[in-house]
Amino acid sequence: MHLRVGIAGVRYALRRGAKVQGRAFANVAGLTLKTPRAPLVAVSATTNVVRGRNFHTRPPSQKNVPFLLADIGEGITECELIQWFVKEGDQVEQFAKICEVQSDKAAVEITSRYDGVIKKLHYAAGDVARVGAPLVDIETDEVPDGSTEPSPSMAAAPAEAVLPSAAAAREGDKKLPTGSEGGYLLATPAVRRIAREHNVDLVKIAGTGPNGRVLKGDILAFVSGTGTTAASVPSQPAAPATQKKPSPVIVTAEDRIVPLGPIQKAMFKSMTRSLQIPHFGFSDEIILNAASAYRSSINHYLKNAPSGQYPIKKISYMPIFMKALSMALRQYPILNACLINAEDASKAQLQYRGAHNIGIAMDTPQGLIVPNVKNVEQKSIIDIAVDLERLKEAGKRNAISPADLKDGTITLSNVGNIGGTVLHPVLVSSEVCIGAIGKVQRLPRYETVHDAETGKKREIIVPKEILNVSFNADHRVIDGATVARFVQLWKRYLEEPATLAAELR
Repeated sequence: MHLRVGIAGVRYALRRGAKVQGRAFANVAGLTLKTPRAPLVAVSATTNVVRGRNFHTRPPSQKNVPFLLADIGEGITECELIQWFVKEGDQVEQFAKICEVQSDKAAVEITSRYDGVIKKLHYAAGDVARVGAPLVDIETDEVPDGSTEPSPSMAAAPAEAVLPSAAAAREGDKKLPTGSEGGYLLATPAVRRIAREHNVDLVKIAGTGPNGRVLKGDILAFVSGTGTTAASVPSQPAAPATQKKPSPVIVTAEDRIVPLGPIQKAMFKSMTRSLQIPHFGFSDEIILNAASAYRSSINHYLKNAPSGQYPIKKISYMPIFMKALSMALRQYPILNACLINAEDASKAQLQYRGAHNIGIAMDTPQGLIVPNVKNVEQKSIIDIAVDLERLKEAGKRNAISPADLKDGTITLSNVGNIGGTVLHPVLVSSEVCIGAIGKVQRLPRYETVHDAETGKKREIIVPKEILNVSFNADHRVIDGATVARFVQLWKRYLEEPATLAAELR
């Protein structure tokens, strides 16, 4: 069977065949097309179908996927964007770093979930992003099942998530001719926050830190008028000897209103809830001489241990305090509990928690945070010291992970490193007990001794290492006698470390 058609007819047939996915030629395999005006062309149905489809092929479908800011910690609803590691048009791979954000509790690096191209950055450095709102749009062909194009409501979310008060933070990321590294201003998030509070442009300040880093003192000096600016000031000609010295100009500080920082907002919320908790306070002093000798013995052991056996060479008092606290919690587990449904007395319950996740208040460059050491009841004093060292180093870099900030059960605040004796720590709603450690002092105390000459007992004054401690407990469920007995047991472990070692498991 033959058909006589022209070249135009063949082209039409090919286009028509592609549109109907080859159905027009499905039953005419092996046809030969003839025409008196053109050479004969032999066309098979299969060839027509394939060629017809090739006319309409295109690259795999690319989609703009909104990358949402995920929940990075309990109770966190917004984060300040510290810096971008990418820009629009950059190619990114899965797990590559996209940006760094500062939450109420810690700085966290966000990584990509897709391979693709950055199409849009929804925030500038210094803006405040809300959890669940898009951070970036990524063009990718690896969209998971169920993904859709961003809806108009999604596109509008970032605009609503940007707080007007954060706009000034962008000034800190301007390129600088000097006082910078890699062309960008060097300043920590805490310093940038102070600059925003004083309405100061960091570009105008000459940093005195390493590599031109702007320090807190530089900002305060600039505000008071005693600091130096980044621009060089031309020297003034010397005044004639007969000229009167001008009177100094006294600059009066003006009132100003500044927004709360992320950590201040978190403290505001948690401490407001704490006002509903009636606190029972208990203070005592502990003689640390025996604990000091115990610590010295452990440090001597670590110093002489084979190289590489332990990652640390010495410990502070804190690991001993924490282990003794965990031992005391075994006998008084209610102090490791938490209240559930505390708003309604008829529904309120106590949850006894088996893990002793002891929180440690830390003063970091970004402010006060409270990470915790997990499962202290299962760890040795050296294990606790290793965890504390890790948290300490992470705190210096503002890199404490959200996991280290979650699920605390009881807290110790070592504010004695700064000063103070009798303290008043404030409970958080997720715990029923908190302790605060004051400074160690060398003070005179009476001691009873046996007089070898008279055979009688007498009192002498001797120097002692004294530590003041203060505890507060939720008086809705914890009575004062329980707190007193708990602290006395903890005190006994510290004043007689042999009893602590005897009960270790």
